[in-house]
Amino acid sequence: MSGATLLGGSADPVREVMAEHRELCERAVDPLEIAAGLEEAGLGRDAAARCRHADLFSLAEELYARVPRRPPVPGPVEPPRTGGAAARAALTAAALAAPPCAGAAALGPRWPVLLCAAVPLVLLPALTAPPPAEPAPPGAGPGRPGARLRPAALGHGLGLAALLLLPPAAPGGDRPSAVALAVAAAVSVGAAERTARWYRQVGRGHLGAAGTLAGFRARMRPVLPVALALHLAVLGVLSFAALAVLAVVAPRPGPGHGGGLLHLAAERAGPAQWAGPGVLGLLLVLPVLLARCGRATAAAAGASAGAAAVLGPLALGRSAPEAWLLGGGTVAVALLAYAGAVLGRAGSYR
Repeated sequence: MSGATLLGGSADPVREVMAEHRELCERAVDPLEIAAGLEEAGLGRDAAARCRHADLFSLAEELYARVPRRPPVPGPVEPPRTGGAAARAALTAAALAAPPCAGAAALGPRWPVLLCAAVPLVLLPALTAPPPAEPAPPGAGPGRPGARLRPAALGHGLGLAALLLLPPAAPGGDRPSAVALAVAAAVSVGAAERTARWYRQVGRGHLGAAGTLAGFRARMRPVLPVALALHLAVLGVLSFAALAVLAVVAPRPGPGHGGGLLHLAAERAGPAQWAGPGVLGLLLVLPVLLARCGRATAAAAGASAGAAAVLGPLALGRSAPEAWLLGGGTVAVALLAYAGAVLGRAGSYR
């Protein structure tokens, strides 16, 4: 029964909502969790009004008071999530992403090399995903990678591999700088994983502290820009470090400069070359944020669309900066708008 037909003509519409969502009400630890579940089910302010309540949170409070609590069925004890676990996941992501990109850059843009390098990148989203909270099917314990090799995770990995491996292989431009920036972006995949876990942790904290859904949304509104800024800052530092290393190991011919290493690194890429990594940073971190907040299908679609939007113009002969700004930038803006809408919902952190 859908939220649209649930409340039609009943003498006690609250009782109908309670019957339809009884399990949610029995297992909720507070009214806000019920409100988040109702919102995810498609109920809104109109449904609350038909139940003679001003908003969804007020309706959730009545449901919480009327339905007795039922303790959850005991299951496997989930280990506490610590900062150490998040750091290990970030290091694992960086270790899985960086060597294939560096190897592909060193061996050249040949298809056998690219295909071999793509394998760990395709598997990366599944291998770094947190273990499922519910018991796994027989033969696959919680936390085993096999339980997480779902089509959405593999689709996310395909988009990730295309974003990191194929643009540096495109002809034209300063290929050494493009390769250095791509390797820096690969290392930043670990930072994207850490940022996403931090974002989810903040969301869960606000979910417990906020008194209403509106209060929760207000608390979460500045968190997404902060998370994106942190990731882009890390990517900027890594990119500059990669260009500095490139300036030492492969200096450009010509007279030296008195500005030192920082000046040489800044010279390796102009504003157009820096725009590409900025767009790439958004296309890397936004799908991970969506995946860690329960939107795995959207994460796969976003990563794949971003890769296609960049590779399409490159295949048509456009320059790399044009491909990143016109193609990738359009997808990044659309993905940012979608993430801003869905990640503000309390249901993403239950």
